[in-house]
Amino acid sequence: MSAAVVDSTSGMMLGSIGSGVDLEIAAAGNTEVVRAKMKTMRALGLNDVIEDILITMGKHYHILRPASRREGVFIYLVLDKQRSNLAMARRKVQDADKEMVF
Repeated sequence: MSAAVVDSTSGMMLGSIGSGVDLEIAAAGNTEVVRAKMKTMRALGLNDVIEDILITMGKHYHILRPASRREGVFIYLVLDKQRSNLAMARRKVQDADKEMVF
């Protein structure tokens, strides 16, 4: 349905495509999700990285994937649950992360 690349320090979109969700509001809100998970990992002393965060809703999947080569940036993808393949979507987001140029 839609996707965005988001600066997690400001919550601002760096780019977007698609429709169905107000991506500016979603980007800002999901920035808080990413920040909260990072804060929790630090508090627990986990020496690991987030591959992706999946939010499953009644009609949508929301995938948040921190960029592997650029700290403070994440990919945000919104999928129609009835028309998507979650495993394939996660793979495609991983591929997009590898191909992003900053």
